[in-house]
Amino acid sequence: MKKRKGPQGSCEQCNNYVYDEDYECYTCEMDLDEDEMARFLSNTYLDCPYYQPGDEYLVVRKQM
Repeated sequence: MKKRKGPQGSCEQCNNYVYDEDYECYTCEMDLDEDEMARFLSNTYLDCPYYQPGDEYLVVRKQM
């Protein structure tokens, strides 16, 4: 039996989760298809294929 991997991380820690000034909330920049969005909204989206760990210093390096 294969062991299921645990969650890779929460959306808040992902580089694709950014603040959208138009909607005034945080959104995922990735284009999820209909099935992925349904899993995401039902909180059963444990292994997001688009998850990228947040690098707090990435923004600082871009600003330099």
